Amino acid sequence: MGKNILQRIDDICQSASANIFYDDQGKTNTYQDLKLYSDSLAAWIDQAGSTTKSPILIFGGQEFQMLAAFVASVKSGHPYIPVDAASSVERLDSIFATAAPELVIEVEDLPSGFSLPENTKVLKKTDLESVFHQKTAYSLTHPVKGDDIFYIIFTSGTTGSPKGVQISHNNLLSFADWVTGPFFDLPKRPVTLAQPPFSFDLSVMDWVMTLLMGGTLKAVSKELSENFKALFELLPKLSLQVFVSTPSFADLCLVDPEFKADNFPELKRFLFCGEELTKKTYQKLQARFPEAKIFNTYGPTEATVAVTGVQITPAIEKEYSRLPIGRAKNDTKIFIVDENGDQVDKGKSGEIVISGPSVSKGYLNNPGKTKQAFFDDQIYKVYHTGDLGRFDDKGQLLYEGRKDFQIKLHGYRIELEEVNQGLNQSHYVKQAIAVPRYDADHKVTQLQAWVVAKENDFSKPIELTKAIKKELTEYMMPYMIPTRFIYKDKLPISLNGKVDIKAVIKEVNNV
Repeated sequence: MGKNILQRIDDICQSASANIFYDDQGKTNTYQDLKLYSDSLAAWIDQAGSTTKSPILIFGGQEFQMLAAFVASVKSGHPYIPVDAASSVERLDSIFATAAPELVIEVEDLPSGFSLPENTKVLKKTDLESVFHQKTAYSLTHPVKGDDIFYIIFTSGTTGSPKGVQISHNNLLSFADWVTGPFFDLPKRPVTLAQPPFSFDLSVMDWVMTLLMGGTLKAVSKELSENFKALFELLPKLSLQVFVSTPSFADLCLVDPEFKADNFPELKRFLFCGEELTKKTYQKLQARFPEAKIFNTYGPTEATVAVTGVQITPAIEKEYSRLPIGRAKNDTKIFIVDENGDQVDKGKSGEIVISGPSVSKGYLNNPGKTKQAFFDDQIYKVYHTGDLGRFDDKGQLLYEGRKDFQIKLHGYRIELEEVNQGLNQSHYVKQAIAVPRYDADHKVTQLQAWVVAKENDFSKPIELTKAIKKELTEYMMPYMIPTRFIYKDKLPISLNGKVDIKAVIKEVNNV
């Protein structure tokens, strides 16, 4: 593996100081800005006196200042926790309860309804700008390194509480060496789309890769992604060379007939992760960008973004009914095991298990969940993904869905139990469950809510739905809120006396 990531970042910031690192619709910041901002903030963090290696929560959207704060945190020896500005108060409460950060850095203001725990230090947004511009020199005397935790990303949790996935410096280094290596054959200084929010680990693929290669990130905010007219007008102006996103975002872009090679002459690489790449999406993209290389990758947050990859070609698309997710990177081993944990032969289906230097040490302050999913081998951690798959006779890994009720929707990993918990907190709900609807390509296209409602005064179901959705914004992230509500007098019950979610899933999907 390469040398310390932070030393590499500092070297790049000095050698390419005048080059643009971050371009947010014309508002640009250079590599020199990244160096100056992160050094000044790192010095301030040292003076703030937080406990050694304690995590720092960084709250904001997709601003350059978020990345500067990330780098500053790890320069000063602290892992960072990226939390999106759209997070609900309840989600913030849960993250604080688990992580107990002593310091919060506000790139954007915390929500007014959120009460900070006592003794938590806060660097306010207005003060942060002052710190960034102090131009304080800083030496890397005690940075995050080796097996120190680099960042903690909170995912959706099966118990209704988010889990904090701890990614170490060495975990990230393993991923970084792979994604910047020869496999993806990237341009020397890539101009890369930066669209996933920083609280979503797919963003690590775009920003770490581009930073370590001295390239330029072209930011597309959540608000812009939701304004199709503005998005379609902006994208051709970005001079993109590398497109990193979920397949769902590519599907959105493909709605625009002008999203094609003629208008994106430099766009030659597509890197997909976060959810299944369907044949339909690949076929459209390949027809629009016939000379581009399209990569399908796979990996859970617990194994640092992605651990397998394959370039999808017309020949591969023709050969497979469901696109493969590739082969493991060189330092990683993947096994398929049966229900007893025994490894199965090639061609047989089972659970995907990952072992290698990019596998996390486990969940922050959650030994129970860590013990269930992570195991030790002689060298590395082993992670049981809960994903089903098999190897074909050519060594390609094929994805076959989830063991449990965890889904991917628009690239976001969602635990149905967490959505259920939110639904059942509504004052208007007697009983409810969340149900995914799949298309012919096994991709989740919609999250439905089946609801037994309490007595209410609403004259129309649409009014009740609006009231429930308004309440849900207090409990969960926007992407987790079901888009369709179906009202029932009662929900089916299984033999063990619980709501039979499998029966509802079958009914919704006409199975």
